[in-house]
Amino acid sequence: MKILICGKGGSGKSTIAALLAKSMAKRGYQVLVMDSDESNFGLHRQLGVKLPEGFMNYFGGKKTMIERMFASMQKGEGGTVKIFDKRWTFSDIPEEYLMEKNGIKLLAIGKIHDFREGCACPMGALSREFLKNLELEDDEVVIVDTDAGIEHFGRGVEDGCDLIIAVVDPSYESLMLSKKINELGDSIEKPVYFVLNKVDNESKRVMLASLEKNKIAGIIPANDEVFKACLAGDELDLELVEIEELTEFLEGVKNDIRAK
Repeated sequence: MKILICGKGGSGKSTIAALLAKSMAKRGYQVLVMDSDESNFGLHRQLGVKLPEGFMNYFGGKKTMIERMFASMQKGEGGTVKIFDKRWTFSDIPEEYLMEKNGIKLLAIGKIHDFREGCACPMGALSREFLKNLELEDDEVVIVDTDAGIEHFGRGVEDGCDLIIAVVDPSYESLMLSKKINELGDSIEKPVYFVLNKVDNESKRVMLASLEKNKIAGIIPANDEVFKACLAGDELDLELVEIEELTEFLEGVKNDIRAK
């Protein structure tokens, strides 16, 4: 199952991705976390590993990918880049681009490192093609941490995923963005579920009134331990009942998808 996690900046996408990955690994799944956010330099720390080398370098780097995208557009192919000549499995991912701990592997597509190095479009193209090309066994899970907002929808990254989780924090902007994510998910026939994050009783009441209740996969209260770990850049080495409940929900979704 390939799970894409999105939402506005600061909603807690990376935190949910890291905690969910740890929960699933403890249940025996082989977990690949794919960091497709070019500006996130914290997810690897939440998983307790070093940031791996950018996966784009395996394909010649960003400049080469941009050249291939331009060549595709000139041929009238809309920037679609053929990257893989065969279907990949977990075992085909080069180990030098992975960091692993406790049954979780981290793959980072790439980061923006230098002034005026160009946009993140090639990273989106690689993310899309990698997810579409990757074949999974039943005990394997991919969790994709995306960049903030909905630009990844414009890049088509969601094409290769089985479901979308929108992380919603207690803000008007986040609630409005969640409705757009839901609309975009429906347009490509990908199921969308909401995780309400950093809530208290009052904010939970308001948020529940604004969202479709049958699409709510989890409700995560504000947590001081999580806040302190994220602030310090420490590994998220804790278990939350609400994350375990989210994992159980997603296992049910996985079974439903497999039955279709």
